[in-house]
Amino acid sequence: MQQMGRSMKGLMAGVALAATAVFAGPALSEDFNLDALIEAAKKEPPLSVYDSTGKIVDMVEGFNAKYGLKAEGSKSKATAQLETIIRESQSGNIQTDVSFISDPSAVIGQLMPAGFVENWVPPDLAADISSEAQNPLLIVSSPNILAYNTKLYDKCPITNIWQLTEAEWKGKVSMQDPLGKPSYTDWFNQMRSRIDDKIAAAYEKQYGKKLETDLGSATEAFVAALAANGPLLTDSDSAAAEAVAAPGQSEPFIGLVSSAKFRDNDGKGFTLGLCAGVDPIIGFSNPTVGVIVKGSDSPNTAKLFVHYAMTAEGIAPQADDGKLSTNRTVGLPADEPSGIGKHLDAMLHYNPATGLEDWDSRQDWQDFWRVHYKR
Repeated sequence: MQQMGRSMKGLMAGVALAATAVFAGPALSEDFNLDALIEAAKKEPPLSVYDSTGKIVDMVEGFNAKYGLKAEGSKSKATAQLETIIRESQSGNIQTDVSFISDPSAVIGQLMPAGFVENWVPPDLAADISSEAQNPLLIVSSPNILAYNTKLYDKCPITNIWQLTEAEWKGKVSMQDPLGKPSYTDWFNQMRSRIDDKIAAAYEKQYGKKLETDLGSATEAFVAALAANGPLLTDSDSAAAEAVAAPGQSEPFIGLVSSAKFRDNDGKGFTLGLCAGVDPIIGFSNPTVGVIVKGSDSPNTAKLFVHYAMTAEGIAPQADDGKLSTNRTVGLPADEPSGIGKHLDAMLHYNPATGLEDWDSRQDWQDFWRVHYKR
């Protein structure tokens, strides 16, 4: 178990080859006429769209009003969406047309290799979407950021993520349980794959000596130490945010929460503050993948909705929560409550290039966390 990092090297090489096979080639290129797509969509049955956020209802309402179509948007957890698509595809009874899934590694590891879904990038918007966000198409990126209670502190009480492993914060870090939230194991794996040197450098900066560990990487040493420090594990971002900054909260917690929870500062009287300047990262982003289910009887409407979601108008309901469109011409509202727009360079942004590796290592990371976690 402790040699996880070393034992995974062979897996990583194989996964890299598999990733190349699944996602080889540029984004879809075709002659594109938006007006023709709209007319074709008007001849198709109503669209069924799923997303893990209730904001999909607002998006679909805006879509229907703009194009005079009939689509229905429903909130559904990523796991439920995955199960539904697999079941419908295997039975040949396709009811889901478009699915926005906040578990990119599962899409990359399960749905796409099996041929259950199609990836479609709006050709007229492709130049504004980075190549890393096109295969598969990432609709939005949801920041999960370190937060503190502004009523208890004038500024964030930590400056280095290794401080979260120290006695002062034992049992005082709130976050979703990695055993139930795949984006956390993806975060662990992306740290190890992409910024392990920065995790090691942060340790040396904090303690004035190089990290010495029997584990396979600096990231594994950090994750093991964090788990052993007994963080408060929750089943939702709302509960993690509540532990940090709910009205009347007097205990000093640090939380790792979605930027969307900062809206509770106005709505529920919370006092969440963003932890800026933490070395080497202040959090990570978890993207939502947009896919069209193969066999949909509304393929043109499905493409039109994906196109709509990639515009400022279409994604506006989610942008209000600090979710970042992968369309680089679309920004966040000036009054977005978390302020994450000023600190994007300080986050670890998800890169689907390691998506298959993230998927294949998920169970290993969960076992690793389970072994090292102490209450």
